[in-house]
Amino acid sequence: MAQLATFAGGCFWCIEAALAQVRGVSQVVSGYMGGSSANANYRAVCTGTTGHAEVVQLTYDPAQVSFELLLEMFFHLHDPTTLNRQGNDIGTQYRSEIFAHDEAQLETARQFISTAQADFDAPIVTAISRASTFYPAESYHQDYFNQNPQQSYCAYLIAPKLAKFHRTFNTALRHTSAAAERS
Repeated sequence: MAQLATFAGGCFWCIEAALAQVRGVSQVVSGYMGGSSANANYRAVCTGTTGHAEVVQLTYDPAQVSFELLLEMFFHLHDPTTLNRQGNDIGTQYRSEIFAHDEAQLETARQFISTAQADFDAPIVTAISRASTFYPAESYHQDYFNQNPQQSYCAYLIAPKLAKFHRTFNTALRHTSAAAERS
């Protein structure tokens, strides 16, 4: 039975591009979660005043990929020790957060962070919250990397991350996308 996982780790384009290639992940949707506004959209979320984070929401098959492996991949794709920032993206909308969809995910996330802390020199600041209303991002944000591989942000920031992601998690990937062929 398919399950959901929702992660915030900076700009959603990079996280989406990588996790969409994971065997067992059937859908990845960029969007917004965690805010107080009843309507989230890119323009409003970018102001940093809605409380939402840019997130990716995955539909995955736990028989093919575990939530713990997805957490490991998520931590590989961003810096969980920087508060409200990933690279040049600054603001609460770029925070590191795991939105748990059930008690099992909540406990797994807590245990994962506790264990992972030994791998980092600085404290992990990734928040763990219960999933709330998910607002899909505008259509032009969906599958952004594959639709815009020559765009400078994609070419200089996302492509190198994807190449490293492929080297690290090669055996867990589907290898069917153009990005996989380029790395």
